Amino acid sequence: MMDGLPRSGPGAALRHDSALKHTTGEARFADDLAEAAGTLHAALALSAIPHGTLRALDLTAARAMPGVVAVLGPADIPGANDVGPAGEVEPLFADGLVQFAGQPLALVVAATRDQAIRAAAAITAEIAPLEPVLSIERALELGQHVVAPQTLARGDAEAAIAAAPHRMEAEFRAGGQEHFYLEGQVALATPGEDGEMTIICSTQHPSEAQHVVARVLGHACHRVTVTCRRMGGGFGGKESNASWVAAAAALAAQATGRPVKLRLSRRADMIATGKRHPFLYRWTAGFDDQGRVLGLRALLAADGGWSLDMSGGVVFRSITHALNCCDVADVAITGCAVRTNTVSHTAFRGFGGPQGALLMEDVVHRIAAACGLPPEEVRARNFLGAPGKGDETPYGQKVEGDLIARVWAEARRDSDWDRRRGEIAAFNASHPTLRRGLGSMVLAFGISFGVMHLNQAGALVHVYADGSIRLNHGGTEMGQGLFVKVAQLVSAVFGVALGRVAITATSTAEVPNTAPTAASTGSDLNGWAAHNAATTIRDRMAAVAARRFGIAPEQVVFAEDRAWAGAVGGNLFLDFGELAKLCFLERVSLSATGFYRTPDIHWDRATMRGNPFFYFSYGAAVSEVIVDTLTGEHRCLATDIVQDCGNSLNPAVDRGQIEGAFVQGLGWLTCEELWWDAQGRLRTVGPSTYKIPGSRDVPPHFKVRLLEGAPARSETIFRSKAVGEPPLLLAISVANALKDAIGVPALDLPATPERVLMALRGDGGKIAQD
Repeated sequence: MMDGLPRSGPGAALRHDSALKHTTGEARFADDLAEAAGTLHAALALSAIPHGTLRALDLTAARAMPGVVAVLGPADIPGANDVGPAGEVEPLFADGLVQFAGQPLALVVAATRDQAIRAAAAITAEIAPLEPVLSIERALELGQHVVAPQTLARGDAEAAIAAAPHRMEAEFRAGGQEHFYLEGQVALATPGEDGEMTIICSTQHPSEAQHVVARVLGHACHRVTVTCRRMGGGFGGKESNASWVAAAAALAAQATGRPVKLRLSRRADMIATGKRHPFLYRWTAGFDDQGRVLGLRALLAADGGWSLDMSGGVVFRSITHALNCCDVADVAITGCAVRTNTVSHTAFRGFGGPQGALLMEDVVHRIAAACGLPPEEVRARNFLGAPGKGDETPYGQKVEGDLIARVWAEARRDSDWDRRRGEIAAFNASHPTLRRGLGSMVLAFGISFGVMHLNQAGALVHVYADGSIRLNHGGTEMGQGLFVKVAQLVSAVFGVALGRVAITATSTAEVPNTAPTAASTGSDLNGWAAHNAATTIRDRMAAVAARRFGIAPEQVVFAEDRAWAGAVGGNLFLDFGELAKLCFLERVSLSATGFYRTPDIHWDRATMRGNPFFYFSYGAAVSEVIVDTLTGEHRCLATDIVQDCGNSLNPAVDRGQIEGAFVQGLGWLTCEELWWDAQGRLRTVGPSTYKIPGSRDVPPHFKVRLLEGAPARSETIFRSKAVGEPPLLLAISVANALKDAIGVPALDLPATPERVLMALRGDGGKIAQD
């Protein structure tokens, strides 16, 4: 039907659809929308105690304060006091037991936000303290889990380790990470007739927000509509956490009969919402003189916080990515998430994949040091597909070893690795206090949700009688360019300019039962769903045009905003708008839904075997750092990246995603440190105490290249590949470069100046945990 693609179709390097609005301030987020007359504002009262029995909650002072309309607690919830996203009951408000410092106790509703915040501060709680569990080690000792240990095994790891020429065991840790989206958690709930509730919410998962709101209010889902036009960042932090914020706003709206907005302050947001899971690693490996890993046993223990939340999926992805791009014939990897009295940790870009990949990097670097070999050589000898190595993951899915070797070879070439190695050696020999280092990273990242039923999407497309097109789908826009990519696909189906396609807010009223926009699947899932809907309409339009032209429908070609008889450029055609009007006059439906579910994926939880991922994305990076050995301060000077995007749907957007993911990973690994005190209170609660990367942290030399001629499955949308999460793992090259610069094979993360300085003093960068 299509003779080529329009310049605005897939493959065109187009700017983000809201780019100009973002730069001029015209883009409207949830808190920017005009408030209806009588809108109230809400604020949360949070626990200051990490663990204890809630004996009493004094709301008297709050209720008497100016402007206060209502103060709501667990007894005021008409439905279930449960906002859990994954099966375990997770109360909206603490009821009887307080589980972490920052847990919501009550909600104050007032005429203004300032009045609500002041009244919430006046609420006092009587809590009988219980001993909190504040570390992974203590939770392991007590056997407290939110996700029970599960082992991914192949062969006989113990026997292989025992028979190996050399044996090593080690322990290290990686910290969590705050999402620090520019737009905080916010929801505006408006009550309607017959129990209806409309919520404008900054959420990655409108359907889950709908379900949680309905549960809390005691309504059926058809009474609840959740919409989201755009978010000011999400990164996983608005997948499950946004749902309970929406539920709290909706509860207040139902109780008062008036619109209610709940916007968390940055401090409250950081205290009350989950983070990237911190991990503790313990491993034992057997290896030979060439650095080939012959057997590996490992424990990956995540800090799940006080409740389940997303920890099941995070543990799953961490153990399936623990070997990353490497192969170990005999392996046993155990993953779990322990229960502690801290905020429940949640989804974060990479969703356990980055934490999993750190395991093999630690193994490779320590073994390389023991063998007197470069880490890059040891890693390459253990690549999937390398001589003597297999091409299957421990769970039985094949990986393209030739692409692993190729991205590494191209990144090494692009970075001029050998020359820079010599320059760095000369520099270090001539400087008494400054040290430069070079590090690398290679990744193989599986694309699909680990929870099988989430691999689905829906879309709704209308063509109006004037030829304009309205597009809606279940994906959400958080700055990643999903909306423009899907619009490009629809414009290609109809052969029209992108300007004909109206991008609209995600809404549960238009597309129901959607998956979250997460796991790097947004374009894959929603792109196919929208493509299928548009194709249905185009085929109906082709039949109408064919009758007018006197040809077969399959001979109609849609291109250049026209429907052509046989070939583009001929004398017989209909303008797209003319054809749309003709279809209307002939009573042909120009509206269609589209649906897509990812094929060929499966997982057996009992055997821990299957093909859980539709495909793998590959990438490699080389980074150079400089370290001041007197202070531990450091900076990334240069990074070269080669990333596999298949046939990129939008190279401009994809480059932005790669750069952003890398810098976010750089922050996680080098400067972003979450710190709880001995009383279980988070003390890094704003930019003054929590350091995110700034403009000067971006490497001055930052070269990103999309892998050219990259093969991709024909079943992916226009043979493209996902790009949202995989490049974050490439920031591990910076951590590896720091190890190289200071001459240590291991370093606890994040590699803050303090940890680097401690490592230089000989203790491996370990800081005592209070």
